Amino acid sequence: MEDYIMYATAEEIEEIRENMGINRPPVEQYLSWLGGFFVGELGKSLFTTESVSLLVSQKIEATLSTVLSGITIALVFGVPMGILAGWKMNTWIDRSVMIFAVLGFAIPGFWLAFNLIFVFSLKLGWFPVFGFRSLITDGPIEFLRYITLPGITLGVAFMALIARMTRSSLVEVLSEDYIRTARAKGLSERVVLIRHALRAASMPVVTVIGLVFAAAVTGTVITETVFAIPGMGRMFVKAVGDRDFPVIQGLMMIFATSYVFVNLFVDILYAYLDPRVRYS
Repeated sequence: MEDYIMYATAEEIEEIRENMGINRPPVEQYLSWLGGFFVGELGKSLFTTESVSLLVSQKIEATLSTVLSGITIALVFGVPMGILAGWKMNTWIDRSVMIFAVLGFAIPGFWLAFNLIFVFSLKLGWFPVFGFRSLITDGPIEFLRYITLPGITLGVAFMALIARMTRSSLVEVLSEDYIRTARAKGLSERVVLIRHALRAASMPVVTVIGLVFAAAVTGTVITETVFAIPGMGRMFVKAVGDRDFPVIQGLMMIFATSYVFVNLFVDILYAYLDPRVRYS
């Protein structure tokens, strides 16, 4: 603390400690902070003296937009690719999808981001280099122009993971006895796939999607930094550099809470997808 107030007098230092509550016992400090978290009070920034909750509310739209765009791209392309690879197992389609999945998961996010900027922003001029536009205030066209490249950057690795998991799960289900029975009854491959295989194969995929969504929230740190998006990830990087501990604590709690609630939602979704799953 003295690093920030090295020129203050002893009385001023004590006054700051009193205002921040850091002169109280550690347990009391923790319980007070935790109680504030449950009512939306995350403390105040050491640098701007603004409420951390207010700072988060100003950044959350950009972060949610980036996360949802990345997840949307991952689902729209990853799930069909995995289904196609599993359905056409051991064909050139399957091998092509698996090659893409390996490459997509191995490529560093920042490297992909820089190359997307170089090709589609600097060379072709299709998208802006950096920044963010709100869907509410700037309209859908401007929003899509600014969010497309960050969404692709965030979504490619998740797309590869979802495609691999979908393919593996579907291949396992297609080897089950009831699938062979359905085929023996004369059902077409399309009917077998859509009516019998996909729902059973969706359980592991739903788990991965839940983990992907939770990981995407923290994964925005790199994406927002490269594309200069004014979101929570970029704010977290700045807070770490500034040693702004209230902001760091608040963001970490938000990230952890989102992870818990996403996994809770996945558990509830299990009961809908598989009637055998029941929770007392």
